[in-house]
Amino acid sequence: MVIQFQKLILKNFKSHRDLEVSFGDVTKISGENAKGKSSIPEALCWVLYGTDALGSKLQKETEPTPVNYDFDELKVELLFSSDDNQYLLGRSIVKGKTIYRRNEVSIKATEFDEIVRTLIGEKDLFLSLFNPSYFPSLHWETQRKLILQYVTAPANKEVFAQLPATQADKLAELVKKHSLDDLYEIHRENKPMQDKAYIAAQSRTKTLLEQLNRLPELNVDVEEAGAKITELEKQIEEIEKVTDSAGESNREHNEVTTKIKSLQERISESAKKWPNLRDEEIEDACRTCKRPLDDEAVEAVKADKEQRKEQYQTNHKALVEQRKALEVELKKLEYIDVSEQLEKIRMLGMEIQPLNESVNLHSQREQLEQQIEQARTAESATLASRNESTFILDAIKAFQTKEAELQATKVQDLFTTLSIRLFKQNKGDGELKADFEIEMDGKAYRKLSLSESIRAGLELRDVLSQQSGIVAPCFVDNTESITKFTQPNGQLIMCRVVAGQELKIETGEAE
Repeated sequence: MVIQFQKLILKNFKSHRDLEVSFGDVTKISGENAKGKSSIPEALCWVLYGTDALGSKLQKETEPTPVNYDFDELKVELLFSSDDNQYLLGRSIVKGKTIYRRNEVSIKATEFDEIVRTLIGEKDLFLSLFNPSYFPSLHWETQRKLILQYVTAPANKEVFAQLPATQADKLAELVKKHSLDDLYEIHRENKPMQDKAYIAAQSRTKTLLEQLNRLPELNVDVEEAGAKITELEKQIEEIEKVTDSAGESNREHNEVTTKIKSLQERISESAKKWPNLRDEEIEDACRTCKRPLDDEAVEAVKADKEQRKEQYQTNHKALVEQRKALEVELKKLEYIDVSEQLEKIRMLGMEIQPLNESVNLHSQREQLEQQIEQARTAESATLASRNESTFILDAIKAFQTKEAELQATKVQDLFTTLSIRLFKQNKGDGELKADFEIEMDGKAYRKLSLSESIRAGLELRDVLSQQSGIVAPCFVDNTESITKFTQPNGQLIMCRVVAGQELKIETGEAE
């Protein structure tokens, strides 16, 4: 895209009541200070973007209005060509309202902005091409973006070729599934997690080893001990068959004996009651009111006594009969003494106990040894995971460093006198962080003299022009402060202070 300014018309713009500027390949604007030289490039920026030459939005849309005379309309029109097609754009202010025009026809602000974007370009890029002082005034991130958007980043294969084979092969395999950014996040999170897990795994292994060392050493053959336990348990089992059989018989014998004892106690209690009942006297007076009983009542008392004696004897006899029946049953039951067998079982149990302890100790040792093996395996796996994350993170850092070097080389190759820094290294972790710094002869741009900063700005804008493919007019201010500079591509507009001279505009061809 080739952009050429042909004519600029100013009506009531700042100090210019009516000014028409025609542009050539080279346009020289000179004059004393305060003669309106800077208003011309500012008007060019204002008509297109509503800003000054450094891209700052004016505090009020009416700021370009003159302050020393009255006016009805402030208007700026620019006749220009873009790729050999001619256009006329205008911006004006009438009673505080901004009006936008294309070919003298009013249009909406959004339509106007879209036309400017299409025919002239985005504001940051165009103003960087137009004003060499504009680009350095941008935030470093915007500067970096503008430079890098036209520089192709090094391909992964190109970077891998600069890395050690182990790092390159590992990353080349991993990037088939994940981006490098994702890999970095995955292993940045995994490494500290595995660091903690490794410490925990080491602690578990140590604890299990301490438990194993606290167990007494085995002094018996475990297989032999197991066989001996089996043999002794069989002996106990055979003896228990006898004791179990005797136990059923003895249980019946004990039950009958217990019943006999219980009946005997009831019989004894019953016998104690008989003398009182037998010797009970027959009263001839009422025991309650002491009134004498008649003969019929006395006979009733006697009859009651005889009935109670008869009932007692019947009950007592029944208890005695039950006892005799149980005594007969008891004689039929044999009580088997198994104390000798029980003692033998106890002795065999005592013989089994130390053998069981040895077998259990062996089982504990085996279990601990298995747990130790598992803990060591987990420890090794955790260490391997941690080491792999460390290796991958180091490889990614190496990749980023090489990528930055290659990218910086590509960018640096675009310049002749300037040095461009795209990255800086963190002091803490050594990681590369995006950065942007312009230097000339080892000096940062902000420390350059006026003439040096103009030359640096011109070189920057020419690089942007070449990379973007846009040839735009270039405005150089304060040319009296610089004796020699390389003429930029595109139209050149120069402003120069000449003491005691009125505003003068000259056009000519490029040298």
